[in-house]
Amino acid sequence: MISSTALSEWWRGAVIYQIYPRSFADSNGDGVGDLPGVTGKLDYVASLGVDAIWLSPFFTSPMRDFGYDVADYCGVDPIFGTLDDFDALIAKAHGLGLKVIIDQVYSHTSDQHPWFAESRSSRDNAKADWYVWADPKPDGSPPNNWQSVFGGPAWTWDARRGQYYMHNFLREQPQMNGHNPEVQEALLGVAKFWLDRGVDGFRVDAINFAMHDLQLRDNPPAPLGNGVRTRPFDFQLKVHNQSHPDIPGFIQRIRALTDRYPDRFTVAEVGGPEPDKEMKAFTAGNTHFNSAYGFDFLYAEKLTPALVREAVENWPSGEGIGWPSWAFSNHDAPRWISRWAPEGARDEFARMAMLLFLCLRGNAIIWQGEELGLSQVDIPFEKLQDPEAIANWPLTLSRDGTRTPMPWSAREENCGFSTHEPWLPFGPDHASHAVDQQAGTAGSMLEETKRFIALRQSNEALRSGDIRILDANGSVLAFERKSKCQTLLCIFNLGSENIEWPSQQPANWRKVESLNQAADWTIGAYGALVLEKIG
Repeated sequence: MISSTALSEWWRGAVIYQIYPRSFADSNGDGVGDLPGVTGKLDYVASLGVDAIWLSPFFTSPMRDFGYDVADYCGVDPIFGTLDDFDALIAKAHGLGLKVIIDQVYSHTSDQHPWFAESRSSRDNAKADWYVWADPKPDGSPPNNWQSVFGGPAWTWDARRGQYYMHNFLREQPQMNGHNPEVQEALLGVAKFWLDRGVDGFRVDAINFAMHDLQLRDNPPAPLGNGVRTRPFDFQLKVHNQSHPDIPGFIQRIRALTDRYPDRFTVAEVGGPEPDKEMKAFTAGNTHFNSAYGFDFLYAEKLTPALVREAVENWPSGEGIGWPSWAFSNHDAPRWISRWAPEGARDEFARMAMLLFLCLRGNAIIWQGEELGLSQVDIPFEKLQDPEAIANWPLTLSRDGTRTPMPWSAREENCGFSTHEPWLPFGPDHASHAVDQQAGTAGSMLEETKRFIALRQSNEALRSGDIRILDANGSVLAFERKSKCQTLLCIFNLGSENIEWPSQQPANWRKVESLNQAADWTIGAYGALVLEKIG
């Protein structure tokens, strides 16, 4: 059972469902999902048993990076609807007991944002220092060697000012000067706007890019590794264009604001060369973000006991240490079932992996469609929308392949997503995995996911207890989840051969959950056992 203490922090151990509005449900037949479409499907989301939804950006944007290039932080893009539509979504979600978390993008804006239009107009306007501007070198070349994540230099020349402006991503996403107190105040004003509108928290995008080295020092070259280098960005250690030591000070200001509103939650996305170090700094004590997630699983080619062990042990419980969040896939990372599930045992592996995910200590962020077992879609070049994939074709995996529309009904046009051709195509097997094909069918991925979420929600040890890895060798992953009133033992077989664990079986355990021919301490291929200690 869940104690009242655990419920006082609703987010601790929460299951959060990520929704990409463009691809969730289209209410007006233009082929693009929208906020009324999301609202119309919230009963389905609530039926999963999750605690909250996270909405990817729906703000006013020219959509060069599909909403992560914001032109108005306090507006809804007409593609997605209106502010009234957002208010209706909030009301419906809260009526269903769902919290609503939205994205905040504090490191950059769109080049169409009025702030940038003013900043680029001259060197002495009121917002001249709101973005990162620098003079060229004497030969006219960029100020330093920093490179963009999406390819090419992180600097673009602007003749209006006779200077370069910085962009860690697309040239249409100019870098804000996070060091500037006026910029911080403006961004805090954005956060307050949405908090006053009733949102329950924020997922903060690319926060470790929010500040840069004021001396504009060159990044050093990266040592050779095993990975394929597809962009100039891969050739550098990113020590000066991101991860500035002053970022946690800004985070404290964000937390001070959110603490003025009851029960709000903040989670940071943290990538880069030292994510563990930064995640700890960004969530330290009770004055920074509540949680953070890195890329431990998002791009892993294989799910192994060793991978889980390393990720979990990087987040020990203890005073002053933040609370972890986990995601196996998201709007940027390829779907895990296509990366990890073996041929011939896809369904068995998928159920085991979902149960494992929901047994980990921390928040579980489910990417829309994971509960259906959706696969990654191979998008042909002529249908690509992702600017990074188009620029680096064919070596950069398209993010479009994970962003394809939700299949609601196999019997309806465009799988019930839209009456118009969707902005991205469905995968060839997505109709067979549609919601209407799985709902109410015992043993389906959808129904099993609901069952696993219910298991987590009804057991305090899984929701908020400590974790201790007992075995992570070969194909065996065994760990203990322990709260004040409950101890659970979770055993997973990530391999294709039967295992028996442990060699000496104790008698004081009762079975809570089992998968794929797991019983009496013998666990079949891709099987799992969850047991509760008696007495």
